[in-house]
Amino acid sequence: MKKIVTMQDISCVGKCSLTVALPVLSSMGIETAVLPTAVLSTHTMFSGFTFRDLTEDLLHIMDHWKQERFHFDALYTGYLGSIAQIDIAKRLFSEFDGLRLVDPCMADNGKLYAGFTEDFVKEMRTLCASADIIVPNLTEASLLLDLPYQESYTEPELRHLLKSLCDLGTKTAILTGVSLSEDKLGAAAYEASSDTFSIYETIREPESFHGTGDLWASAYLGLLLNGKSQEDALEIACEFIRNAIHLTLTEENHNTYGVNFEEALPGLMIASRR
Repeated sequence: MKKIVTMQDISCVGKCSLTVALPVLSSMGIETAVLPTAVLSTHTMFSGFTFRDLTEDLLHIMDHWKQERFHFDALYTGYLGSIAQIDIAKRLFSEFDGLRLVDPCMADNGKLYAGFTEDFVKEMRTLCASADIIVPNLTEASLLLDLPYQESYTEPELRHLLKSLCDLGTKTAILTGVSLSEDKLGAAAYEASSDTFSIYETIREPESFHGTGDLWASAYLGLLLNGKSQEDALEIACEFIRNAIHLTLTEENHNTYGVNFEEALPGLMIASRR
């Protein structure tokens, strides 16, 4: 059985970060250890949420893991709340072996998340440089490359953007939330070693939801560890997210703080083992 450790926060209510990464990876037959960075009463779409920072616990957890000589096939970081946590993520990468995936969760829709600064972006850039795979959205990619944000790109522009991201140091760069036409949405990838570009777009659903980037990254990494090719992993992960959104929209009076990924999991499980 493959083993992953994922470093990100957990919200007691709301589908994002560890709340989705753990069930998605586990359902794909991957043993998943967690390095929780914080505990929130809800995710940040709600107001007045409680927040417990766990930064001081992280190094103690990692030290215990080293004593036990734990091994992981992949190391996966999601939302990190501070520069101190980025530094700990770098230490995780240096002290444990495994495929290193960074989801540089820090911005969306052209803006940094609340509380983040340019200094945080600079540190995230160095973490991405040490990763094997990075999966930013278009806003995060613009920040990592210090470029003006734009909502749409041509295919040649996407290729250039992805190659520039790999120039930071990562081996594979993936852009999520890309769209070459109004009715499609997907992801594009570039592997520097083989100079290979790939893109997959699925039908765009009429609404978007918080946490789908976390779902996508978790599904994609699980698919890779289950032996899927880059092209297959892109397609299956994109279709999983589209299906989860579609199932959510079929529910009368559905809420807005997460998608119905639970009922989409059987399809992902089958596709990941096919």
